[in-house]
Amino acid sequence: MSTLAVAKKDFLDVRRTKIVWFVGALYVAFMAMLVYFGQNGRPDPTILNALWNLTAVGAMFIPLIALVTAYLAVAGERESGGIKYMLSIPNSRRDVVLGKFVTRTAIVSASILVAFLIGGALTLAWYPSPEMDTFAVMTALTVLYALTYVAVAIGISAATASRSRAMGGSIAFFFVTSVLNVFGPLQLAIDYVLNDLAGLDVSMYQITFVQTLVSPTSAYVNSTGLAFPEGFRGIPGDLPWFLQGEVMVVVMLGWLVVPLALGIWQFERADLG
Repeated sequence: MSTLAVAKKDFLDVRRTKIVWFVGALYVAFMAMLVYFGQNGRPDPTILNALWNLTAVGAMFIPLIALVTAYLAVAGERESGGIKYMLSIPNSRRDVVLGKFVTRTAIVSASILVAFLIGGALTLAWYPSPEMDTFAVMTALTVLYALTYVAVAIGISAATASRSRAMGGSIAFFFVTSVLNVFGPLQLAIDYVLNDLAGLDVSMYQITFVQTLVSPTSAYVNSTGLAFPEGFRGIPGDLPWFLQGEVMVVVMLGWLVVPLALGIWQFERADLG
């Protein structure tokens, strides 16, 4: 068998998981709701305000879609003993991890693309200024953001031997990189460590960059400058090069590759007993 064969089998299993489809449908509902309410009370509404609000919602909600879809991908098979059957067909351990990643990537991407397709159709119907170029860029950035958390969830799942550990690791990662990032404590903690403890005299821009290296959510939020016009909602136009949207995309690509590679490395070393 191969990576693709593992992915096909995994899709047959995961498509029956109701919670995955429920969470994806909830995001579609959020999209439709924000697009609908974004037009109210404005004589000449544009979709920009709705997309801006969707970024804030997505920063918290997208990781949940990805983590719920992927955190049991490998750990669940290890705990149930199914992993031994998969490896005896035979598949390499790398095939198993990458096959699971392909499946969960396809499911999460499909959920987000459906949401944006519905949102785009509603935008064309309801808005005199649909700003479809911004809509397209936000779609691409959001899919990439979701896949960073799929990669993290697969990496955690491949590195752990039980469902409870995979769940605990995923919850901890979500809390630190998304919840603490959105509400501010993560930035304060980085500032405290670098400036107060280490005495490095690091600027706020540099702290923000370190924050993107710690949190895919921060990289996603900072990448939205590629979609929105300069000055919209206070988006600065004179950011240093390391906070430009293109660099944030590279950081998210790093979040896509590194956790997955570490998960494969750990899984190949694991004793499956």
